[in-house]
Amino acid sequence: MRVVIAEDSVLLRAGLIKVLETSGFEVAAAVGEADGLLAAVRAHRPDAAIVDVRMPPGFTDEGVRAALVMRHEAPDVAVLLLSQYVEERYAADLLSTRTRGIGYLLKDRVADVSAFLDALRRVASGGTALDPEVVSQLLLRRHRGPLDRLTPREKEVLSLMAEGRSNAGIAAALVVSESAVAKHINGIFAKLDLPHAEGDHRRVLAVLRFLGGET
Repeated sequence: MRVVIAEDSVLLRAGLIKVLETSGFEVAAAVGEADGLLAAVRAHRPDAAIVDVRMPPGFTDEGVRAALVMRHEAPDVAVLLLSQYVEERYAADLLSTRTRGIGYLLKDRVADVSAFLDALRRVASGGTALDPEVVSQLLLRRHRGPLDRLTPREKEVLSLMAEGRSNAGIAAALVVSESAVAKHINGIFAKLDLPHAEGDHRRVLAVLRFLGGET
């Protein structure tokens, strides 16, 4: 798997390169600013890009804005955002443009190498991977709309879906059967008005609704 890294911290960038290369990934480029990210993606067409939210020169949302441009120019390239703090609107911004191949992790999560690599692989394969802390804050802030129809257990299941977990992973986390998880997920789809339709990725649509990117 070919990866491009956009991270202004020299130490973190070097650490990411080492972790990825020792885990079998090919690091096609590693840059320290947003314009460099776009140039690297255009040159190498990687499978995924790991992008710091805040980058030079303003250290506000340069990484996210570059990622949005990248998603327009190279929609097949997955994006895994890294942030020092929870800024969940950025994940929603990206999900509002395309609902597959998106991840958002806090930088502290990179220290758990296994979890970080699992999230990267999941995103690169077209899934989602949202940091549990982001999910937790979203649940606290979403008080109105279709989410109010969900039971507490269904909200737990949806939050784990937002983290990118499979039915088996959700079942293990909640200590229930996979059939019980499937039942809860079907209930979520119904309450969020997500009827089955050919080609729809309802798990991702449910997460998008959860993020507030779709009304």
